[in-house]
Amino acid sequence: MAGCGEAWREPPPVEEAAFRRDHETWRAWRRADLTRSGGFLLLVGLYELAKGTTPFGADTSLSIAVPPGKAPLLAGTLVREGTRVTLQPAARVRISVADSAAGNPPVTGPLALRTDHDSAGPTDVALGTLRLRIHQVGERVWLRVWDEDHPLRRTFAGAESYPAQLPWRVAARFRSFRSPRHVRVADVSGGQQDYDVPGELVFRVDGQERRLLPFAEPADTALWILFGDSTNARETYGAGRYLYVSRPDSSGWTVIDFNRAYNPPCAFNAFATCPLPPRENRLALAVRAGEKRYH
Repeated sequence: MAGCGEAWREPPPVEEAAFRRDHETWRAWRRADLTRSGGFLLLVGLYELAKGTTPFGADTSLSIAVPPGKAPLLAGTLVREGTRVTLQPAARVRISVADSAAGNPPVTGPLALRTDHDSAGPTDVALGTLRLRIHQVGERVWLRVWDEDHPLRRTFAGAESYPAQLPWRVAARFRSFRSPRHVRVADVSGGQQDYDVPGELVFRVDGQERRLLPFAEPADTALWILFGDSTNARETYGAGRYLYVSRPDSSGWTVIDFNRAYNPPCAFNAFATCPLPPRENRLALAVRAGEKRYH
């Protein structure tokens, strides 16, 4: 995988034992992140909210029917006005704000729910072992539900991965654009999502120059990459994988560690709204590094 021709910067050296320890630490973090409260493996429902009033509960005739045995037939109603959502519990149904610091106070009247798009963070509410959160992408709004008692919390051992390899840790030169480009990409829910692209990352594999467009807001501490490659057909998730990269140093260089390519949430269940890699990030290359297909 080493480059040839003109000189090309190598990534900062790292001792192999330390590299493998750090990678195993990252893998352990990934397992924990997927099964934490709100982790994507625990999701059991995603319901797009129409404007107006929507009842929810375990009654299968409702437009939002949560898993049976986990809630009353009618648990409450959600009222959407614009992108604002208010929760009203049904009579004699206990719903509480899932905030241990505040003592998990019960919801006794209409409660305005912050979305996960809110800078203050979402309002999570508890209904038995279920947790409810409002998920927002642009003007689209969903109710997202997960189960704190999901069996995968006890059995998930991590997504299968390729063995970590130092050659998949490559130097990349960041070429900033004069002004960020606005990119619209499709997502798995049939909609589109908008992102800012501050520049491009140029790197080499097998002596060939490659490019990826990262997404980032000005305040972000890292660049986010959505990419596809030729392993997506059989070995890795078909819709592509994600990857975080440190922002470039003062000389404009950073490191892309493909060993930390990870599956998007939609690789684990259908209750996600994952954006798909832009056309420019479909690599004519087999990236045999990072997480493999989950199922």
